[in-house]
Amino acid sequence: MKITRNPPMNRLLRTAIVVSLVPLAACAHHRGNARADLAASKVTTIGVNSYLWRASLDTLGFMPLLQTDSNGGVIVTDWYVNPSAPTERLKVTVTILDQDLRADALRVAALREVNQGGQWVAAPVQASTVQKLEDIILTKARDLRRAAVSSN
Repeated sequence: MKITRNPPMNRLLRTAIVVSLVPLAACAHHRGNARADLAASKVTTIGVNSYLWRASLDTLGFMPLLQTDSNGGVIVTDWYVNPSAPTERLKVTVTILDQDLRADALRVAALREVNQGGQWVAAPVQASTVQKLEDIILTKARDLRRAAVSSN
């Protein structure tokens, strides 16, 4: 004799009950100030902080995008050749790690290649380049947040 602990109907019923209670819990949570809801975290339907996401896209807007994943928080650019330095190219990956607007929620990585004899060869990226990109993104994200809070 086989004993089934959780028949499929009971599991389905439990799931339906839990799903129906989630909106009620969210309503009970909305007692605070509406202005506080625009805080630096969880103001988005995407998986990461929307201010960091928008600021990253704005900052990298001059580079061709290869991949964007708003739920995972990853932006990967294609190789970009600066017209003033046609013998070198740069590829950037931005990873947003959290829903909070914090400096440690942002990670920028860059690859650089130089053209030597018709071949692209890996070259070191100056740490200041990555740091400048991070600073620009964080500054834009803070400005976006300030604009959103002040408009309410």
